[in-house]
Amino acid sequence: MAQSWAIQPGPGLGDTAGMSRPSHKPVVTVSEQLESLLGYPWPFPGRPAKHDLATWTVTDDWPERVPVTEAEVEVFERWFADLLDELFGSAP
Repeated sequence: MAQSWAIQPGPGLGDTAGMSRPSHKPVVTVSEQLESLLGYPWPFPGRPAKHDLATWTVTDDWPERVPVTEAEVEVFERWFADLLDELFGSAP
């Protein structure tokens, strides 16, 4: 025989005011945070910076061989172990 349950209304039951959804604060953007902190809008008004990233050049002036210590190699291997195993397979 199946049992059925019912919640009987009583004091406090059926009152939806206590069951309202919690209010979520609106997400405040970084620009809005800066504006409230500094007292003026961000990005700053006026002309953009004089440097144009399109005119930048990259110069590779490193030596052909860069000295690396064994400790540096171990740190790199431990930090990127999962990625290296995924790319090259796990070590035997």
